[in-house]
Amino acid sequence: MPVMGWLERIGTIEEFEDAAFDGALVADMEAAAEDAAARSIRFSTPTFKSYASSEMQGCAKNSFPAFSITAGGCALMCDHCQAKILEPMIPATNPEMLDRKVRDLVLLQDLQGFLLSGGSNRRNEIAYERFYPVIEGLKRDFPHMKVAIHSALLDEARARRMEAAGVDTAMMDVIGAEETISQVYHLDRPVEDFEATLAALASTSMEVVPHIVVGLHYGRILGEANALDIVSRYGVHALVIVVIMPIYAKAGTFATPETADVGRIFLEARRRLPDRQVLLGCARPPGMHKRVTDAYAVMAGLDGIAFPADGIVAVTEAIGRPYSQEHACCSIKIGGSLGVRRLSPCAA
Repeated sequence: MPVMGWLERIGTIEEFEDAAFDGALVADMEAAAEDAAARSIRFSTPTFKSYASSEMQGCAKNSFPAFSITAGGCALMCDHCQAKILEPMIPATNPEMLDRKVRDLVLLQDLQGFLLSGGSNRRNEIAYERFYPVIEGLKRDFPHMKVAIHSALLDEARARRMEAAGVDTAMMDVIGAEETISQVYHLDRPVEDFEATLAALASTSMEVVPHIVVGLHYGRILGEANALDIVSRYGVHALVIVVIMPIYAKAGTFATPETADVGRIFLEARRRLPDRQVLLGCARPPGMHKRVTDAYAVMAGLDGIAFPADGIVAVTEAIGRPYSQEHACCSIKIGGSLGVRRLSPCAA
């Protein structure tokens, strides 16, 4: 009996009975599988939103929450987001509030770390400076705690201050097209400012995790290749790829990128960053689009998926990849170990 290829194997999984895959793309992924299939893949189920699939559960403990220093406010109000990404975050609009909430969660829910974020000003900058003494104090009192931050745009001096405060992981969006910056972000800054921010962060000891949003230009593929070029020039810890979610935008302004176009970007990112982690982050369209996108991420050899779709563990097993689960942001690893075929339980 001939050995089934990947497309045939996935076709036997119930959750993918009605899925449409690009056969040529799957064949390309399978042809590149010698290195990719040996990589462990981490399924991240961070606790800033509830999660359950047919194959795994989230964690009831708030062990890695996200805080916003501006609550739901953002001056840019980018077309793709409309500040809605801030809504599920815990408001911490002054340093005392952040300190109190984090310490309470350490006592009540065994908090292991947190993400600090917020809305940008009109220059795509976030004023974290007054929160750094709180981070310093938390890191002193809880040395195990991991702190991740959305940096927005900054210069080297501000990156050094962030590092000195004890931030472990810095994240930022890399945009590769001027038109996207001006039209979608409503921002008068060049692509070079995004690369300069990445360079500034990469000059520190922090783990640097840039993000690329596929389809950011109203659903079109435009600056993604240039963004990959920029990221590949720096010693980043990982790259997170997310996919535009039109549900956040005004009706009719964004198309949904084709899953095959997304999959090709996954494969190209894996090729360009062979020795670094490439992760599929939280944001992507729901439903069958998400299932197919996540399956492409597994087949392309990505190192992690946040909030994986139903059937994705089965896809991973079908192509023979080891996997694990962590209850933390995909950009930062909390406990457990990769390379083990297991799903880690929520800690008691």
